[in-house]
Formats: sequence, structure tokens, C-alpha cells
Amino acid sequence: MAEHLQLTKGLSRAERYVELIPQIRSLVLGETDVIANLANLSAVLKAAFDFFWVGFYLVKGQELVLGPFQGSVACTRIQKGKGVCGAAWKEKRVILVPDVDRFPGHIACSSLSKSEIVVPVIVDGDVRMILDVDSDILNDFSEIDEKYLKQIVKIIAEEII
Repeated sequence: MAEHLQLTKGLSRAERYVELIPQIRSLVLGETDVIANLANLSAVLKAAFDFFWVGFYLVKGQELVLGPFQGSVACTRIQKGKGVCGAAWKEKRVILVPDVDRFPGHIACSSLSKSEIVVPVIVDGDVRMILDVDSDILNDFSEIDEKYLKQIVKIIAEEII
């Protein structure tokens, strides 16, 4: 397991993700506790990109329940199909929202959140959890974030769950 995070200054967002992926693999290697791994992954993404909020919602029955995160206080429970996280769960797909105020039914856990990307963790065809990343900057996420966050979610599905 990695004991510290190596972050090179001056990298583009894509280069930073490329630098992080092997460190994330090393971080979770040998650790079997899901909550510990998700807590560390939240911390890694928050430290590397200074996102406003990074965390996980775990599927428990018919709702998403707040899991490990970094950032301000968050919504504790989300119904399937509600808000960005609930929609990503229901539709089993990544949802990238450039302006959360324009997303129908957006759940505003914080008025400071301006844009969001949500990536479901799918195992055997079922969504097990959601990676939710919020920014306090409009239009802060792109296909670059989607590409690399999907790789991180793949590590979660293969190595953690």
C-alpha cells in the first residue's frame, strides 16, 4: 500500500490523472476494507484536483446512502432516479452536468456546487455505488474527467468490491 501521494506541479488535468492511476492501484493493493479504500480514494481526488466535493454513495436497498467523502456536509440519502446521482444509478451511466442549476430535479446539497460528474460503479450489471464529484466552478468537467474517472471506478469494481 502506498503511504503518500506524489503530485507533480504544473501538470494538465489529463497528465495528473495519468500520474494518479498507478498510485491509486498501489493505494488499494492489499487493503480489503471497502470503506477504508473509498475514504482514501476520496482524499486522493480531493487533494489532486481540489474539487469542491468528492465522495461515494452506496446502494442500500432502494436508495443511495452517503459513504466516505471529502468536502462539506452532504445529502445522506438519495432515491433512485432523483438528482444527478439517482439518475446515474437508474440509467447506469456517467452523467456530466456543466451547470447543476440547469439539471432537472438537481438536489442542492450545497448552493456552492456549480458543476458535477457522477460515475456509477457497476459489477455484474448492477450499480453498487456512485462516485460523485462536484466543483464550485461552472463547466469544470469534460470528457477527460469522464475517461479517467471511469478508469478509477474500474479499479474499484475489480480491486475493492
